[in-house]
Amino acid sequence: MQLTGAQIIWETLLQQGATLVFGYPGGAILPAYDALYDYQDRIRHVLVRHEENAALAADSYARATGKVGVCMSTSGPGATNLVTGLANAMMDSSPIVAITGQVSSHLVGTDAFQETDVTGVTIPVTKHNYLVTDVNELAQVLAEAFYIARSGRPGPVLVDICKDVQQKLVEYEPITSVHLKGYRAIKPMHKQDVPGLVSQAATLINQAKRPIILAGQGIKHGNAHGELCELINKAGIPVATTLLGIGVLTEDHPLNLRMMGMHGEAYVNMAIANSDLLIALGMRFDDRVTGNLAQYAKNAKVIHVDIDAAEIGKNVPTDIGIVGNVKDVLQQLIPQIDNGNHRDWLSTINAWRDDTKSRDVLAQDLPDNMLLVPHVIRAIWEATKGECTIATDVGQNQMWETQYFQHIRKNQLITSGGLGTMGFALPASIGAKLGRPEDEVWAIAGDGGFQMSIPELATLVQEKLNVKIAIVNNHFLGMVRQWQDLMHNKRYSQTQMWTPNFQTLAAAYGIKGLRATTQTEMRQIIAEARAHDGPVLCEFVVEPEMNVFPMVMPGKALDEMARRQPAALGTGMDAVK
Repeated sequence: MQLTGAQIIWETLLQQGATLVFGYPGGAILPAYDALYDYQDRIRHVLVRHEENAALAADSYARATGKVGVCMSTSGPGATNLVTGLANAMMDSSPIVAITGQVSSHLVGTDAFQETDVTGVTIPVTKHNYLVTDVNELAQVLAEAFYIARSGRPGPVLVDICKDVQQKLVEYEPITSVHLKGYRAIKPMHKQDVPGLVSQAATLINQAKRPIILAGQGIKHGNAHGELCELINKAGIPVATTLLGIGVLTEDHPLNLRMMGMHGEAYVNMAIANSDLLIALGMRFDDRVTGNLAQYAKNAKVIHVDIDAAEIGKNVPTDIGIVGNVKDVLQQLIPQIDNGNHRDWLSTINAWRDDTKSRDVLAQDLPDNMLLVPHVIRAIWEATKGECTIATDVGQNQMWETQYFQHIRKNQLITSGGLGTMGFALPASIGAKLGRPEDEVWAIAGDGGFQMSIPELATLVQEKLNVKIAIVNNHFLGMVRQWQDLMHNKRYSQTQMWTPNFQTLAAAYGIKGLRATTQTEMRQIIAEARAHDGPVLCEFVVEPEMNVFPMVMPGKALDEMARRQPAALGTGMDAVK
């Protein structure tokens, strides 16, 4: 069968099970879009309003479904606009394939109109990339791109396709298998003896008095939720999660301590600092998790399981490092683990937990007209009974979501972790809603991050997506202001922010807009938003200078935290230094 390169793109996507594409057309990718006209009954294309948001939406779709997300753009500025989204996917190990148009092959290297060396630009932020100048290679390259994106540690792959390649005819045969010489989805450590290492790990676990499991996103990618639950129930070991690990274990489980790190719960950080064994599963010891590495869990041995050999020992010295899929390793480990409990250890952690609860701002009797972001997050959780998908932006809103929303469903929170991409919430909510159409989806954003992706309101309307948006408006770039407060003597340089009338803005897009300035109004508009069949923008005008606590300051040890005052001492908005 003879097909054009443009047709081969869509045929290969269908063969790979990719029936949804986020994109924006332009000259160099126009042949592909012309061919798409004949595939509209089989492939849904979502026209975003900015190419970065195509990549972010594809990233979110991948997280929501476990499938490979796909985004598409033209050459030059279209392709370079994808870069932030690709970097986000790379940092958070999200499998996406980005397809970009390129100038015709005879013009490559001539500085032709809208020519950019996008493969050169994206080398640091993709797992792999290709420039296709021969139509005979196109089907094979696209099949390889999907294989690389989803295998091993997932990540983004970019395929840059010259315009003349899209236009040429070639005999097409579907690619049924991919074998890449020299590519190993899981790279074994040098002379790694997995069974022996697993036995050594089991011995350490059985001997430990104060163990903690550090659960990361690798558990999601490895679909090891069941094995994790089996391990902790058998061994009685508490679990702390990374930001991206939230959702690997329901947060109402008695052994789930919740999130660790810079803005993790204080009792979790205390537990890690006083542990004698860290069992790290599918996480990479990011700096926001560890604090000062020289002071990190000084008395603990470390078992580290990860699919990426490069992560073992990279940041934290490891006593036992095992390279492999977490699910496979746990299946070998669990039979060797003793039935046990750690009552004394859990009792100590619970005492720290009680102290943390005494400092909770929501435990205080605050006036109705004092509206805080924790009030909003908790109210959404109560109204939905936790049965929704949340896409957050980055900053204070993101950290308060982790503290005040109890995640009871698998992979419920979709957020930007490693890159910290402002503007993530709205395009991510689009990807999440398309990936989970039956779910109630909430986008939670600050006024700063939301203004970076406002145009995607048009995408919500055009695609008829019933997404609820919560803007927590403190008229500041909140997290940056917090750092200026705590570390720069309240010198608020360029963080105060004017915002538009969000209700009028919503109306301009044909979206219902609501506003709350009190706790009573907050509950009313959440209920009204949920009852409305269609997208709703809810603005919550919150206290402008509240800080997220606890906070591990840069250079400090994990257990050296600035913390909330106890409830009896005041508003809870000030740190005990």
